[in-house]
Amino acid sequence: MNQGDHYHHTPRRSIRPREVKVDLPHFFGKDDVEVYLNWEMKVEQLFACHRVKRRVRSISKEKISENISLTSFLFLFKFIHSKLKMLSTLQTPRSLTRLSHSFTSRASLADQAAAPPHSEILSIRHALLSRRASAADLARAHLARLRRPEPRLRSFLHLPDDDALLAHARRLDALIAAGHDPGPLAGVLVAVKDNICTADMPSTAGSRILEGYRPPFDATAVKRVRELGAIVVGKTNMDEFGMGSSTEASAFQVTANPWDVSRVPGGSSGGSAAAVSARQCVVSLGSDTGGSVRQPASFCGVVGLKPTYGRVSRFGLMAYASSLDAIGCFGSSVADTGILLHAVAGHDRFDATSSKQDVPNFLSHFVSASSLESKPLKGLRVGLIRETIDDGVEAGVISAIRAAALHFEELGCTVNEVSLPSFSLGLPAYYVLAVSEASSNLSRYDGIRYGNQVYADELDSLYGGSRANGFGSEVKMRILMGTYALSAGYYDAYYKRAQQVRTIIRNSFKEALNQNDILICPAAPSAAYKIGEKKNDPLAMYAGDIMTVNVNLAGLPALVLPCGFVEGGPSGLPVGLQMIGAAFNEGELLRVGHIFEQTLQNCRFVPPIVAEDIGY
Repeated sequence: MNQGDHYHHTPRRSIRPREVKVDLPHFFGKDDVEVYLNWEMKVEQLFACHRVKRRVRSISKEKISENISLTSFLFLFKFIHSKLKMLSTLQTPRSLTRLSHSFTSRASLADQAAAPPHSEILSIRHALLSRRASAADLARAHLARLRRPEPRLRSFLHLPDDDALLAHARRLDALIAAGHDPGPLAGVLVAVKDNICTADMPSTAGSRILEGYRPPFDATAVKRVRELGAIVVGKTNMDEFGMGSSTEASAFQVTANPWDVSRVPGGSSGGSAAAVSARQCVVSLGSDTGGSVRQPASFCGVVGLKPTYGRVSRFGLMAYASSLDAIGCFGSSVADTGILLHAVAGHDRFDATSSKQDVPNFLSHFVSASSLESKPLKGLRVGLIRETIDDGVEAGVISAIRAAALHFEELGCTVNEVSLPSFSLGLPAYYVLAVSEASSNLSRYDGIRYGNQVYADELDSLYGGSRANGFGSEVKMRILMGTYALSAGYYDAYYKRAQQVRTIIRNSFKEALNQNDILICPAAPSAAYKIGEKKNDPLAMYAGDIMTVNVNLAGLPALVLPCGFVEGGPSGLPVGLQMIGAAFNEGELLRVGHIFEQTLQNCRFVPPIVAEDIGY
């Protein structure tokens, strides 16, 4: 399901949207408002275009204007177009140490000091092989832990029968009793995002159009963890088809953040991040198109890894934007995240974009805290991206990132500011490319090839009704935006220009990584925000992706791990540090992240909702 396909059908009449009043964000100037009002006159001309008429055939006239302002997305494209024309001048990097006097640590918001996170996977394996515990007992304990907070968190969309999971665990116990190695992930409960195919559970991508759909196969990543002994514990909630940053775009439910149930867990992989944060599972799989693993990892205080494009097979991942999608990993520690990545990485003949690069043993990169030298990262060159600690980023987040930079210096690193002039261009370029690919990839969900079908007397009505009833408002809007960007007369202005900006971004990262071993920045401009706070402000929601989308455009690996706290919630809200490395250099990111994690003092990243339950 990686490759988009096209199927065009011409509706009998053009679609004419009704006028929708929109409150413009304060940062648009007077000239922009006038341009916005003038765009209203162009809407009918747009949909009179024969090519566009054919491609928007599948959203009915009755439904198209209920939740979508066409003029708002047209204005968004005008805003994007202006941003794509902007390029800054490279500035000379400044030494980070000049700013060190203003760095403020927020770690004091954590209630207690705690030992560094340990590998839950290795602990489970040791317990099984030493016969101190059985897989069935461990599975039973984890299932109880999963179900206690689930009514409040709503991390999962689908949970299999407990008896089936316990039967799997008993088979692992039988293998151990017979003297066989049950596999490195034996007894490990793995949660899987709902857009990754599983043969024994529904896979809906958080959408009504796929409600009840059961794939006939496992995605390659799922197949590989099962082969290594893992137990797939359920399918996690997500924004519909990965289009969102909070799980509020899920067709079924909104997941709550374990640190504060009134706040979002991030998205689109919010369910997978929340499940790991609440210790409802050991590790989980998510997908990352523009930050959908890294932003929820930051919001939920867990480790999230987006691998290099092609490192993990996308076979069985329901495509959103095929040139940007990547399956990523969540864990409560860097070690667990690295072990999961090692399990799912590697070439796959079913995915033409998967890389044949050798997969190193990431465990060999980890050094225990007792073996660390006084300056374990001596000589490592770290670049702090200047554009990510400017206006628009919350002060508490900046303080946490600067404190993390100081911690790197204490570990022996040389830390300097670096400037990426094209960084601000990533967001508009990403949204042009992502929605363009989505408009193609989602054309298959028409009620004929894929998706639930509505009864209709005519083919036009069947297509339109199935898609109108099946897709949510966010997905509809992005399909229309992508259709518009690819339409005749607009391709060069938007899609082609965005691809050119993508090349500029890739080159700027390459140059920066030639001078630095890793780059660091926040994973999000804020900590987790309140549920509903940004639901009706799509531009503000999209702006939250500014820290992450450039990495997807460049195809690079990035690791997010918690580095501090800001005020909010019952006991503070976690802040994630994003580390970006060169292509296929996940091993170095994991090594550095593991050392950073073990040496970070006075931070306990266990949400209060589960702290007492698991005895931390």
